Amino acid sequence: MGTQEKMIGEGVKFERIRRITGYLVGTLDRFNNGKRAEERDRVKHSVQTGLEKL
Repeated sequence: MGTQEKMIGEGVKFERIRRITGYLVGTLDRFNNGKRAEERDRVKHSVQTGLEKL
């Protein structure tokens, strides 16, 4: 790849949206301690793209 070429999606900004107790939220700043604890205690999954081996 040349120095001027970009990867697909590079530079595209996005906002993470999560569903917590039935609500779609971007941030946890308006949630009480119980809802924040629920999010913190969840099992986290990772996504592998296959590019890690390159």
